[in-house]
Amino acid sequence: MGPPPSGYVRNGDVRIAYEDLGGAGGEPLLLVMGSAVTRFWWPPGLVETLIDRGFHVVSYDNRDSGQSTHFPVAKARPVTALFRREVPAYTGEDVADDAVAVMDAVGWDSAHLFGHSNGGLNAQRIALRHPGRVRSLAVSAAVSSDAGRLQLLRHIRFGFVAKMARLKFPETREGDIAMSLEVSRALASPGYPFDEAEALSRIEKDDVCSVRDPNSMGRQLGAHWSGGSLSALKVPTVVLHGDADQLLRLSAARELSRVIAGARLVVVPGVGHDLPRGVWPLYADEIRAVADAARQRPESR
Repeated sequence: MGPPPSGYVRNGDVRIAYEDLGGAGGEPLLLVMGSAVTRFWWPPGLVETLIDRGFHVVSYDNRDSGQSTHFPVAKARPVTALFRREVPAYTGEDVADDAVAVMDAVGWDSAHLFGHSNGGLNAQRIALRHPGRVRSLAVSAAVSSDAGRLQLLRHIRFGFVAKMARLKFPETREGDIAMSLEVSRALASPGYPFDEAEALSRIEKDDVCSVRDPNSMGRQLGAHWSGGSLSALKVPTVVLHGDADQLLRLSAARELSRVIAGARLVVVPGVGHDLPRGVWPLYADEIRAVADAARQRPESR
């Protein structure tokens, strides 16, 4: 069994596992992880760097991942789910409300958000649906919540998606670990050494293979959004994106930074669709900078 969470919180019938990662007394920072993977995929070294920058850090398992509620009866393949008109299992609004339930559980009236990959998309939607609860927004390796089907076709590297879908490993504990490690290696940054030991230390915390079930990823990616447009977003925002991202083209980050008023785009050389050790100080500094900008806004005084 993986390490137990700090606690669970309910959003209706859904139970969300969350974890207090430390830094009590600092400014609240909620980490929003991407699809299929769990809260254990946040590098502990990055978390420590964020705590050093003055943040109190909390993470959680998205619905359909880790120790949170799963929806196994709803079938939804990752690519086709992006373009389905019907909702596979839940909506983007439901997902946004999960994050606010976590904030309520830890006693935060508002927080800074940092979302990675599909977590960056969800972080945008949390800020749109609950504007009074979000102080600043940082996203990495994410697409715009406003992106329509044609834009997604331009931004996503579907050849890489197909390659990952063809991975086959034995359905054993050893096979699960090997498959997760192979996915981690495929997403790793070409400009930085791949730290296999660090990746394994996170992967081995998962009770089951977080990337084996394509339906859970499909349900997460297919969570339809009927909420507002990013033109309504008024919080300080930074968009981080590696120029060697294997899954999303740089056009995704350029479009995202364009549609959010005042957003800062930071293109990071040599970075793929992961969070390598070499960029932890840079990412923490950028998250600190937008948090400081939020404190300086007249309405925050």
